[in-house]
Amino acid sequence: MLLLIGSFLLLMIVGTPVAVSMAVASLLYLVFYNVAPDIITAQRMIAGVESFPLLAVPFFILAGNLMNTAGVTGRIYTFALAVVGWMKGGLAQVNILGSVVFAGMSGAALADAAGIGTIEIKAMKDHGYPVEAAVGVTAASSTLGPIFPPSLPFVIYGMMANVSIGALFMAGILPGLVMMVLMMITVAIFAYRRGWGSDTPFSLRRLFAASAEVLVVAAFPVLVYLLSLTGVSLNLAVGIALVVLIVLDWYFDFAAVMALMTPVILIGGMTMGWFTPTEAAVAAVIWSLFLGLVRYRSMTLRSLAKASFDTIETTASVLFIVTAASIFAWLLTVSQAAQYFSDFVFSLTDNKWVFLILVNLLLLGIGCFLDTIAAITIIVPILMPIIAKFDIDPVHFGLVLTLNLMIGLLTPPVGVVMFVLSRISGLSIERTTMAILPWLAPLLIALLVITFVPALSLWLPTQLGLIR
Repeated sequence: MLLLIGSFLLLMIVGTPVAVSMAVASLLYLVFYNVAPDIITAQRMIAGVESFPLLAVPFFILAGNLMNTAGVTGRIYTFALAVVGWMKGGLAQVNILGSVVFAGMSGAALADAAGIGTIEIKAMKDHGYPVEAAVGVTAASSTLGPIFPPSLPFVIYGMMANVSIGALFMAGILPGLVMMVLMMITVAIFAYRRGWGSDTPFSLRRLFAASAEVLVVAAFPVLVYLLSLTGVSLNLAVGIALVVLIVLDWYFDFAAVMALMTPVILIGGMTMGWFTPTEAAVAAVIWSLFLGLVRYRSMTLRSLAKASFDTIETTASVLFIVTAASIFAWLLTVSQAAQYFSDFVFSLTDNKWVFLILVNLLLLGIGCFLDTIAAITIIVPILMPIIAKFDIDPVHFGLVLTLNLMIGLLTPPVGVVMFVLSRISGLSIERTTMAILPWLAPLLIALLVITFVPALSLWLPTQLGLIR
């Protein structure tokens, strides 16, 4: 066990990529201890990625890339500007609301930061905001992407912990809203203390138009329900309502109705049992292609090819991490590291709330050094037996784990979102880190609320019958 963990940490310290570090450490352990035949090792690695839920990963990544290519991010920004741009610190509020809407399409913090974050940082700089403020609020709001459904970390966690991915998706909605409110309150405080004004004059007409778009989206499930009452089959009712929606959008040229419909289609489809979370990822890709090629006609063959190649590159990286982490996690189990850790935890405390505090501190530290996917794949097999002994709901713990790791994406030395925002803004890593620090406050408050109020995560999936 010491060889496995020690060699992994040593390789990480010298700057070896995390997937390579896990693979090499596992190989060294297998060579020296010969714990299993080579064929078993190969089968374990293949089993790590031979999973139906993992099919959702490339499709959700592709959907996010296609949404960026289709120009949907600009429309989301226009919609958010109409809704909250007139408030004090308006563009910072727009940043947060835009990330909430975009979260329903991408499922990844990095996609949010690199997609709509690029537009938001430029707009805030052009309106006279300090670049540090633009980077800080963009970093904080990017963490909403993996909390609202769909979520790539939830897919990986659900596979590793054998938890319903649909339940995880639903569990993220209320915590995500709490995070949004806390961030908007933080913006209001900064606006008051630093004298940020509104960035667009209040326009009742623009606010009414944006509200009308929300009402149109809200009317979609109502229309489906009313049509079903007339005896029309549910599938036909959805088809009719979708045609009506598309015609209205074409006629009135709404800014963001189609973008707002993305989470409605995905969540509604999973709730009604039309498709699984994996199939929802395919539906997201089809919807993205429809918007880019048919509705907005903003997608060219060149941009489609670029989105596809970007997806292949990202997916290969993710699956390589999952493959290496699966054999690494298996060897941790074989070497009884999980049992040693469990015994150590119970020697410290037998109170689940104290344990949750300790595990939050552990996860915040791990998030600073490990990629999210690698961290989930390694940690979950070790922690799940302890979670079960403390009678902590695995869906609730999935939210806690994911938010901890999202905060880790914003912190050095391996914070991927931090590096992306540094590149986009032109700030040094040091200045980017300092810019993000104040915005960790609402995230840490949200983490405490989500940790110690399990009902916030569990109420909605329980009401929908996804967990008992």
